[in-house]
Amino acid sequence: MSFQQGLSGLNATSQQLSVIGNNVANANTVGFKQSTSKFSDVYAASLNGGGATQIGIGTKLAKVAQEFTQGNITNTNNTLDVAINGNGFFIMSQNGVVTYTRNGQFEMDKDGYIVNSEGKRLRGNSADNLEGSSPVDIQINTSDLPPKTSTQVTGKLNLNSDSDVIDQTVKPFNPSDASTYTNSTSITVYDALGNSHTVQNYFVKTAANTWTTYTTADGSVVPPKANAADPYTATGTIKFTTSGAYDTTNSSALNVSFTPASGAGAVNLKLDYTASTQYGSGFSVNKLAQDGYTSGRIANFSIGSDGIIVGRYSNGQSQALGRVVLANFVNPNGLRSLGGNQWQSSYDSGEALIGAPGSSTLGVLQSSAVEDSNVDLTAELVNMIMAQRVYQANSQTIKTQDQVLQTLVNMR
Repeated sequence: MSFQQGLSGLNATSQQLSVIGNNVANANTVGFKQSTSKFSDVYAASLNGGGATQIGIGTKLAKVAQEFTQGNITNTNNTLDVAINGNGFFIMSQNGVVTYTRNGQFEMDKDGYIVNSEGKRLRGNSADNLEGSSPVDIQINTSDLPPKTSTQVTGKLNLNSDSDVIDQTVKPFNPSDASTYTNSTSITVYDALGNSHTVQNYFVKTAANTWTTYTTADGSVVPPKANAADPYTATGTIKFTTSGAYDTTNSSALNVSFTPASGAGAVNLKLDYTASTQYGSGFSVNKLAQDGYTSGRIANFSIGSDGIIVGRYSNGQSQALGRVVLANFVNPNGLRSLGGNQWQSSYDSGEALIGAPGSSTLGVLQSSAVEDSNVDLTAELVNMIMAQRVYQANSQTIKTQDQVLQTLVNMR
């Protein structure tokens, strides 16, 4: 029986060395998870049941279990490299076959799909359905971002309460004559074709706490001329309270419209100065913004910790282009390894639990980074030495049994 016991020990230890060797070989493989050999003892079946003198017949390799512990995260220069910090797996697909991986080394193919080195596509949510529950292959839209017509100008100004009142019957407003207005500011807006236009706003103090506004766009009068004698029509009136706050009740709506010569449709603007003040200090522009933009080409994109892929364009705009989602399992150790850093779900692992990074028990993502192998080389080398000693010890039991049998054979 000692032959069988020793042989089982040699076989089991040989398999353990293979597991250790595989771990060592993949010490630099991104997203690799090390394996551990688990053994069990073996006893011969007995018709009369076991007894106090029952001797085992060796050992066997019961299971090779993978350890899904977190690997170190290393920064890279590729924005499409993504590391998972915490639980979860990237979802990949190829020809309808879905697999899972921790290797986040991705690139973009010629059709705009995010793929790994084997051409498997990363799955997630499309740009128009970022909260979707059914993942699809992520395809990045690399076409130009169309222009957006400006619809609103938002300003936060301070108009000096100590400014002199201008009598408009004596000095009618004229943008060419600075003495006919108190202050002015300008901003660039955009039409439907993405062409830029300069909108100039003029402020005339006409009474205490009262300001009349005028607007021109690229030199044209806005609103259009009322008549030749009075070519400049007021845009509206801004009033302030005695404490210097914007008087919403008594101020008139500041809405202007102009039709550019570019062939685009009319640009209709709402001028919002409700955050403005009238204090006894100099004129200042604390904020001046508008909501339109010209067309833009994609310059770069990044993946946020929540999985949202954000594209940045040459016109300064940014836009969500999709979202990476993750999958987790009740029993990750039940996943079936396919090689190539890919796993497949099985009955033992349970169904995939899919969600956005950072939700539920799922980890978060880190862009421009990869997760290193979780192999501890020092521990593996120590395990290798121990396995070698066990292998040698089992070979000695076979050698000793052989000597015992040889002694019996030589008896006369």
